Amino acid sequence: MKKMLLLPLLFSLSLSAIELGQTLPSITLDGDKGGRVAGGDWKSSELKGKVHLVFYVDPDESDLNDALSDAVKAAEPDRDKFASVAIINMAATWKPNFAIQSVLEGKQEKFPHTTYVKDMDKHIIEAWKIADDNNDIILLDKSGKVIYMHEGEVDAAGIKKVIKLIQENM
Repeated sequence: MKKMLLLPLLFSLSLSAIELGQTLPSITLDGDKGGRVAGGDWKSSELKGKVHLVFYVDPDESDLNDALSDAVKAAEPDRDKFASVAIINMAATWKPNFAIQSVLEGKQEKFPHTTYVKDMDKHIIEAWKIADDNNDIILLDKSGKVIYMHEGEVDAAGIKKVIKLIQENM
């Protein structure tokens, strides 16, 4: 009986396309798929050359990792060596797109160095096999390899770990 209960959990854990030390599967968000909030397409191949902190965000969970965002901003990483990307899962919410756009404009003011991207129909979830309806964090080194990932709210110890990894990998 215990084995039958554990099988679905083990199966779901093995579906993730993201592994530490690996690069993310390639994806482009353009046209009807989404793209940059400011306009234009976005490609995961852009996640090289700097340390990148990627947030994949359900708009209903958008404030879940504000403490991490604030801590990174306060650490003042060298923007020549560090970048952040917030990818918004537009299909994960009941909120209308115009309301999300308004929120994103406010976030852009607070975090002007962050690239904001819209994923209109969960294309990233399909490509990277990450959690839906959540706030996922992925930290990449300069070569684009995953050095940290977390689904949901990052606790205080996780925030310290992310800041340390950013500093060590710049």
